[in-house]
Amino acid sequence: MPRTSVYGRVPLQRSFSTSPRWQKKSGGKPSQEAKQANPKSSISAEEDPYDFTTLEADIASSIERLKTDLSKLRAGGRFNPEVIENLRVQPQKGSNQTVKLSDVAQVIPKGRTVQVIVGESDHLKPVSTAISSSTLSLTPQPDPTGSNPLLLLLSIPPPTADSRRATLAEATKAGEKASTAVRDARGKQQKKLRALQLAKSVRPDDLKKAGGLMEKVVEKGAAEVKRVVDGARKVLDSG
Repeated sequence: MPRTSVYGRVPLQRSFSTSPRWQKKSGGKPSQEAKQANPKSSISAEEDPYDFTTLEADIASSIERLKTDLSKLRAGGRFNPEVIENLRVQPQKGSNQTVKLSDVAQVIPKGRTVQVIVGESDHLKPVSTAISSSTLSLTPQPDPTGSNPLLLLLSIPPPTADSRRATLAEATKAGEKASTAVRDARGKQQKKLRALQLAKSVRPDDLKKAGGLMEKVVEKGAAEVKRVVDGARKVLDSG
């Protein structure tokens, strides 16, 4: 995945992943701690208090969604064309079926203007409606030269202090959403440990160790969320 975008995407941190610290030593051999902590390598993930596969996957998914949300925000006066490409268009009047704008038109950024070239004349009005009725505050205009009836022009306004504050607020909101998802992932893992405790299928010492290691995984995920949001805010507040 690219680390930056030329049209307003924020710098993306490396994907979140973590491995239990007891899993391997140099050379790829299981450590003595792993043998002591998890002597039954054949038990299922549901029965293994040290299995954090689902927790890590949920956290990684939350961070990727966060990066996607942040990449759609306006940065430093630049405009990310994906916010237009991802708009939903209703090609046929009276139909509930919608498609992405990028499926029926091409979006080409040119400085402070964005060109939207529609593939078919029947889609011109639905595309124009999708853009003008969105929250982007953009008004599609036809080709002033009249040479291309399928061309729509969008003038991108320069950022103001108010719009920059609004964008930063959106970044903060996206971060809060990701943080909530990380906490939800923790809750799911905690529920698994509680079930193992009630079933008395795992030693109390193992449950205690697994709980502590779980918290480290969650803390790492929360720190990654903060780094991504802080990096985004710096870019969005620049320019």
